Amino acid sequence: MAIALKRSPKVQAASAWKNIPPVMRVLHITNRARTGGWLAEAFAADSASDVDLQQAIGSAVGLARLRDEAFDAVLVSHEPGALDALELIEGYRAGGAEEPIVVLGSQSEQEMAALCYEVGADAYLCANTTTTRHLIWTVARAVQRHHLVIENRRLGQAEIQRLQREHDEAERLVGEQWAVVEGIGASHDATDASRPRAGAGPQPAAGLPEELVAHYRELLRTYVIMGSGNLACELGQLAQWLATAGVTARQTLRLHLCALEELIRGLGARSTRHVMNRADLLVMEILVELAEAYHWRYRQRVRPPVQLLLPGFDEPLPVAC
Repeated sequence: MAIALKRSPKVQAASAWKNIPPVMRVLHITNRARTGGWLAEAFAADSASDVDLQQAIGSAVGLARLRDEAFDAVLVSHEPGALDALELIEGYRAGGAEEPIVVLGSQSEQEMAALCYEVGADAYLCANTTTTRHLIWTVARAVQRHHLVIENRRLGQAEIQRLQREHDEAERLVGEQWAVVEGIGASHDATDASRPRAGAGPQPAAGLPEELVAHYRELLRTYVIMGSGNLACELGQLAQWLATAGVTARQTLRLHLCALEELIRGLGARSTRHVMNRADLLVMEILVELAEAYHWRYRQRVRPPVQLLLPGFDEPLPVAC
């Protein structure tokens, strides 16, 4: 039976302090009727964080300082008739600013919180009822959320770039495979007018029935999802069909590349790495099965089956005189 260890208040407080930045540079936008001296004194009296409070009188001065300087967070005093924080924040967000903003006002949070959220503020606090520690925690949480949003956006952009690189790499590899396919034995079938040109993009599988093309397309999709474990019989049967129809290895590769290009185009923003890896394994298995099928047919033609003698007829019959 596990024994629950009770953490001392000192240890709990030490872990909680880690969520508050030790230093925060904050801009306080207010008006001349109510300056922020009282707020600076409150921050100085609390040792939770070293808050460097900068003051800007009026919205124009505040926006100018935000444009020229960097701050961890912004405090805006909401004074109806003198300084409309809602209008200021709405215009500020429309201009592309992303700093966390906390609104201070005399109205209750029930009245103003939703309105502040709608214009882009991170929090609203009633200056008459809140405490300094609560304000510090609110600003710290807003700063933390701002950092998480930036990190999430950066990771999202990196993921988009990675997927784009994968798609570009997949298209390049498919193009190289087309070039290899068209370069194999080109001197033997240079007069083949139905042969697709390298780099010409998706081409129909020349000479192959549409039913076979559709079957291979579905087989490729299934192979990408399930792998070869449950498709061994189908791959062997497909190879026998191809061998019976006299389909060459080049035609098989053309069939594969046409289906692969169509599958890649349908992926959209999804990753192509898994698809390319599974597609390479599929075409390898198909070509191996096709080679075995042709090899078996060759052996049957070179060494046809011999009719064995029935039991009792091993020796020639005696000839009558």
